[in-house]
Amino acid sequence: MWRSLASNVLTLLVVMLVVAGGVLAWGQREWNRPGPLAEAVCISVEPGSTMRAVSEDLAERGAVSSDALFRVGVEYADRTGLLKAGAFRVPEGSSMREISEIVTGSGASTCGSEIVHRVGVGGTDTLVRAVDPATGRFAETARFAAGDPEPEGYAEALDDPSTRFRIAVSEGVTAWQVATALEEAPFLAGDGGPVPAEGSLAPDSYEVEPGADRADVLATMQDRQEAILAEAWEERDPSVPLASPEEALILASIVEKETALAEERPEVAGVFVNRLRDGMRLQTDPTVIYGITRGESILGRGLRRSELDAETPWNTYRIDGLPPTPIANPGRAAIEAALRPAETEALYFVADGTGGHAFAATLEEHNANVARWRELEAEREAEAVGQ
Repeated sequence: MWRSLASNVLTLLVVMLVVAGGVLAWGQREWNRPGPLAEAVCISVEPGSTMRAVSEDLAERGAVSSDALFRVGVEYADRTGLLKAGAFRVPEGSSMREISEIVTGSGASTCGSEIVHRVGVGGTDTLVRAVDPATGRFAETARFAAGDPEPEGYAEALDDPSTRFRIAVSEGVTAWQVATALEEAPFLAGDGGPVPAEGSLAPDSYEVEPGADRADVLATMQDRQEAILAEAWEERDPSVPLASPEEALILASIVEKETALAEERPEVAGVFVNRLRDGMRLQTDPTVIYGITRGESILGRGLRRSELDAETPWNTYRIDGLPPTPIANPGRAAIEAALRPAETEALYFVADGTGGHAFAATLEEHNANVARWRELEAEREAEAVGQ
């Protein structure tokens, strides 16, 4: 009797193990096989949310076949405590395992909205864009300039906890423009303090947290520019007649304002370096403009003869060598061009009508280039009048 009972118990245990093994194998297959999602979706995980809430949302969106099984799998993988707040793109057909890794991974949002506060030479504007789940790419939803009415959807994106924020600083903007733009960004906090030294802010794109301190954002920009300048100074051409990193920053800012074409920067820098070596004045209009505006406005017109003749510390038609400060915030490429300029015999350049410049080694060549440029200007003015 006891032997028969023991045999029955053993048989039952074996059956239970087989069943358990089958359930486990089924669960593993369900965990790893492609999911039911037909189209990619964005999943928003609010701060303080739970895995239960997320799993139920996934089930409602058709991303997982069973919210309970998803929670069991996440628990088994020891990832429950790794849930991150944010907005995450879940591609079509994602398995439960893949989805668990998406919502418990780095925490970097891959979906949702982004507000980009853009600081450009011509002014500041705000771009609102959102990730299209189908493509995983940003699509613009709104854009408005500083001082314009806020478009529909902006306030909603501003208050959405999953929205990311970015400050984009263009090459060639002034320190005053950056500091003013940060004061206008409603998602930043605190007093930025005095306007930083001209040229000390690195043009770049900066992701910021909502409520970030303005002074801290400016300090980050300064640290980045300092690092870029130090690296470029270490790798400089030793024959370049610049005595310090500060002088390099000044020349780089002039190069930045003289050309918008990346491929021209080394040659423009080469012209100015040649002039410094030969003791010629730099004679560059952007420095004159800075002497008038101090970087706090856009001149918006051509220079007058009286302004070219006026005595200011930045008027390179009237002073020898470099002006006392940078005239804008140069980017990395302009800094590198100033410290490793192209080898050229050119001493002059003028606009060529294509967005670039015509370079010349002699005054005679330069005067011919200037004449051609004036002819082009006259033709364009005549065409504009005739339209």
